[in-house]
Amino acid sequence: MLRPALKAKIIKVCDEKIEKKGTNVGLSFYAFFANKNDDPELLMEAAHWWIMQHQLDHFEKATKIKAMMSDA
Repeated sequence: MLRPALKAKIIKVCDEKIEKKGTNVGLSFYAFFANKNDDPELLMEAAHWWIMQHQLDHFEKATKIKAMMSDA
């Protein structure tokens, strides 16, 4: 289960990427964070959801990730 704030951030980033690069744009869970590791607990929550819970590839389509947020 993802925190509501993280879900909102994921949806926002997916929307931005889709708007800029189209529906085929791919991203990794790192796209939801700054290059500086300023919130390691939140990063690990996203990594666990992406890698352990859903066994996603390193890059996935933003449209797929956004759709998955309704189940998260």
